[in-house]
Amino acid sequence: MAMATLRREGKRIAAPLISHHPDNPLRSSVTSSEEHEVLGVRSISTQVVRNRMKSVRNIQKITKAMKMVAASKLRAIQTRAENSRGLWQPFIALLGDTPSVDVKKNVIITISSDKGLCGGINSTAVKISRGLHKLNSGPEKESKYVILGEKAKAQLVRDSKKEIELSITELQKNPLNYTQVAVLADDILKNVEFDALRIVYNKFHSVVSFMPTTSTVLSPEVVEREAEAGGKLGELDSYEIEGGETKSEVLQNLSEFQFSCVLFNAVLENACSEQGARMSAMDSSSRNAGDMLDRLTLTYNRTRQASITTELIEIISGASALEG
Repeated sequence: MAMATLRREGKRIAAPLISHHPDNPLRSSVTSSEEHEVLGVRSISTQVVRNRMKSVRNIQKITKAMKMVAASKLRAIQTRAENSRGLWQPFIALLGDTPSVDVKKNVIITISSDKGLCGGINSTAVKISRGLHKLNSGPEKESKYVILGEKAKAQLVRDSKKEIELSITELQKNPLNYTQVAVLADDILKNVEFDALRIVYNKFHSVVSFMPTTSTVLSPEVVEREAEAGGKLGELDSYEIEGGETKSEVLQNLSEFQFSCVLFNAVLENACSEQGARMSAMDSSSRNAGDMLDRLTLTYNRTRQASITTELIEIISGASALEG
């Protein structure tokens, strides 16, 4: 009751001061002010910018935190990846790496990440895998996919679902070690028939640089055939075999051990590339968020200053009208 009475008294007192004549400047300014308050134009304008600034600031905090997490993971994986290079290099010296070998059954092992926000490393690996699949396909040839990682699976399943022989995800859920990768390699060898395994991954060079790489592991039968044909693999006949094992058995053991070592190094190299690419992506995102904050701050200050200037003009116009 008191508030209603106060409003009625205020209207009664203000009525003589405000004429309803359309040419009255005080009436025009008060009406304009009331319309702005009802529509909330000024408050919404600054409030929207303020909310956007808050959102961008929160995103910047997240990207900075993700960059630090990626840097921490990279330091933990990089040393192990560099040490793992010594496992497969002796096999290159002994058996070589022959990506141009012509075989009937090719299995393309595409290694990618399970999470995104790491630049274009997954798209690059998938693009190379599709190129290899196309290159090694033909009327008398067969090409299949083995996918390690959720991102490569999501891309290849769209147009090559029938060619996917095996798919494994969440490989990096736990810290990687050779035992885990050796079990994985043994599972692939048991479930997939092949003449050549072509492993596609990103080799780590630095935080801002990685190289898409393909490593080839031949089956024991193809190795023996290529050794008989001469070339680099022909040097295998110069080695003496001890322990009573046949040449086929030795090549079988060498092929399995080579595949597990190469796969272990490829998984670690790709994990390093993933964390390095994520660091670069999050650093760029943080800088972009900072630039956006600067622009939004300038817009907010301009909007606020315009609102203050408009209010001052209305107050001065109202005072001048009363005096006149």
